[in-house]
Amino acid sequence: QVQLEESGGGSVQPGGSLRLSCAASGSISSVNDMGWYRQGPGKERELVAAITIDGAANYADSVKGRFAISRDNAEKTSYLQMNALKPEDTAVYYCKAFIVVRDATFGDFYGKDYWGEGTLVTVTS
Repeated sequence: QVQLEESGGGSVQPGGSLRLSCAASGSISSVNDMGWYRQGPGKERELVAAITIDGAANYADSVKGRFAISRDNAEKTSYLQMNALKPEDTAVYYCKAFIVVRDATFGDFYGKDYWGEGTLVTVTS
């Protein structure tokens, strides 16, 4: 069974920093694209940052220059370094990853998106 577990959320003052982690575990063949999404109060879920298996990253305009996504392929983990946090960054942050697994019965490989349960980030003075 595949799981994604986020950690690192919390409460911080404006201008502060947090680092989120997302670790994939289970019977995994490979972890391909990974991304971070967020859903603020009364808002729809939006993409914050994404990174390919080769390390190519893209960001939402609202976080460019402040957030940095990275990954450790050996550890099947992605990170989101968040600097210069603003109150509008307050949200539940979700990790998503496209994970390939091998079917135990037939030996076929198949992939799909998996989501973590989310971690709350609150930016307030």
